[in-house]
Amino acid sequence: MEVQILGSNSAAFAYGRHHTAQLLKNDNHFFLIDCGEGTQIQIRRYRVKLSRIQAIFISHLHGDHYFGLTGLLNTMHLFGRKAELKLIGPPGLKDVVSLQLSMSQTSLSYPIKFTEWMPEVEQLVYEDPKITITTIPLDHRIACSGYFFKEKQKPTRINREAIPEQLSAAEAIQLIKGADVLNLDGGIKYKNEEVTLPPLPSHSYAFCSDTKYMPKLAEKLKEVSLIYHESSFTEEMAERAEKTFHSTAKQAAQVAKDANASGLLLGHFSSRYKTLEGFLTEACEVFEDTQLAIEGQIFKVGG
Repeated sequence: MEVQILGSNSAAFAYGRHHTAQLLKNDNHFFLIDCGEGTQIQIRRYRVKLSRIQAIFISHLHGDHYFGLTGLLNTMHLFGRKAELKLIGPPGLKDVVSLQLSMSQTSLSYPIKFTEWMPEVEQLVYEDPKITITTIPLDHRIACSGYFFKEKQKPTRINREAIPEQLSAAEAIQLIKGADVLNLDGGIKYKNEEVTLPPLPSHSYAFCSDTKYMPKLAEKLKEVSLIYHESSFTEEMAERAEKTFHSTAKQAAQVAKDANASGLLLGHFSSRYKTLEGFLTEACEVFEDTQLAIEGQIFKVGG
């Protein structure tokens, strides 16, 4: 699992920083998280194939988090997409998208499956054989939710050094599922624990979009592999952060520390800051394993 930063600024484009957008990759599954203005330009810049995006997750309906969505949907149409796209977000998202497409008389070449979550409620919004994605209710001026991406337990691995030469594909599947392979007479042919290795560890990623400082958030994200937490301001602007329902770098670091997270990414920087070193310095005083969400960079989740 890894996350690539496409945009890391808050309300306005500034100093080469774009509006919020991230791409989470889990094996061959690609998930776009938020879609601020200019996201599709960033996608092209970093050579991400649009056709590989299977689902888009919108945290809330402030423009810097979704104004790039309609343009992206239309570009997917122009590029001939046929596969269903899952679009997940707050109440009203379907109305906004449907109205814009209707007024432009656009009929997409692919179906969209909308999922609108309930505010202030943790909700499973996506699941496949390898991952679950649930909402993280946040405290912002309008309905806003983060997303918790959690890998399911991975399969047992075949120990290549102990593997019998004559092991068949069907027998390998049995071993991966945790069973012994039996002879025709019911005796053990290959004992599972002798030819397998434990599963690789599963990891998790928490995307915490716009929110006031929420100490209780740490309890929901215990032992998370990597947290992205908005940090619109540094601590000298804590009063403004409170007033505008945002967080400081120090507050984000405190959430990561209290959650015993393995790592923290800071983002959603206010355009009042030309340079970002102050964010990192402030956060590292509380939580050392902190990095800045610099656009274009790819961060490994766990491992």
